[in-house]
Amino acid sequence: MPRIPSLLIVAGALLASPALAQKPGGVLKIQHWDSPASMSILEEATYSTVVPMMGVMNNLVIYKQDVPQNSLQSIIPDLATEWSWSEDGTELTFKLRHDVKWHDGKPFTAADVKCTGDLLQGKGEAKLRLNPRKEWYRNLDEVTTNGDYEASFHLKRAQPAFITLLASGYSPVYPCHVSPAQMRQHPIGTGPFKFVEYKPNEYIKVAKNPDYWKPGRPYLDGIEYVIVPNRSTAILGFVAGQFDMTWPFSVTVPLLKDVKSQAPQANCELHTSNASTNLLLNRDKPPFDNADLRRAMMLALDRKSFIEILEEGKAKIGGAMLPLPEGIWGMPVEMLQSVPGYGPDVQ
Repeated sequence: MPRIPSLLIVAGALLASPALAQKPGGVLKIQHWDSPASMSILEEATYSTVVPMMGVMNNLVIYKQDVPQNSLQSIIPDLATEWSWSEDGTELTFKLRHDVKWHDGKPFTAADVKCTGDLLQGKGEAKLRLNPRKEWYRNLDEVTTNGDYEASFHLKRAQPAFITLLASGYSPVYPCHVSPAQMRQHPIGTGPFKFVEYKPNEYIKVAKNPDYWKPGRPYLDGIEYVIVPNRSTAILGFVAGQFDMTWPFSVTVPLLKDVKSQAPQANCELHTSNASTNLLLNRDKPPFDNADLRRAMMLALDRKSFIEILEEGKAKIGGAMLPLPEGIWGMPVEMLQSVPGYGPDVQ
């Protein structure tokens, strides 16, 4: 299973120097690959909603953005100021910020944390239309509050990694006073950007929150996500200056040469992603209904040659998980090569 790299290309003027990168003002235009079903992060299963809406919302905690690899050690406060575990590891308590307001001016409190927990568990009158990550919270018993600025997650059993779920981009805090239906169409958050407009198959717009609780942020006046699903059209649009940044998977390694020649001012970044190239077989029809044949084909695949041809040698061979060093769960190279079909000998 080759792990394909993702390429991010950015108009050169945006990254000319650290000083220019922090100059306030302007609207960043980003190519977006999909037209989401809704704007509700809690109800959607893919990052076509998460990417444009993460800036509208906040989590209790997040992963530190300048640390390359997410881990327990890279989690930092967001709407929380600190957290602590009970001795038996079944209660996670957060102290909350006092200076946060929702985009409609109402104060953020611990009640919002409890309402979000109840939504995810299917408790209370308000219901999510879809709950794709319900399984994440099957060990959660309840969320309780202690005053306006303390909330506790009570677990059925100890789960030290539970906080990593709360740090995910899929885990924003929702307001009690806004219905799930409204969050699908016009979400109200506490983040650096306010939702402005979503025109399906055209764009998603967010604007600077002038009352954001982090001083001096955001630098941008707004972000416009231009929806261009077709890869070739997206590259042509970038080269023509229709947007400033591509979706990471819009550019393949073979296309990179064309981009560089047509847009020499662009900054290109190549990094390993968890996207993979897979060969899918219909095992219900001959000849692939034969398990021995499928296994023989798997063993005979020359994955290295696939990488050389499709990605000009820039991809990595991986299993189900992102390989090291980018991933922490993937097999080390020497272990992966010991798996039948993944070693260098394909004779």
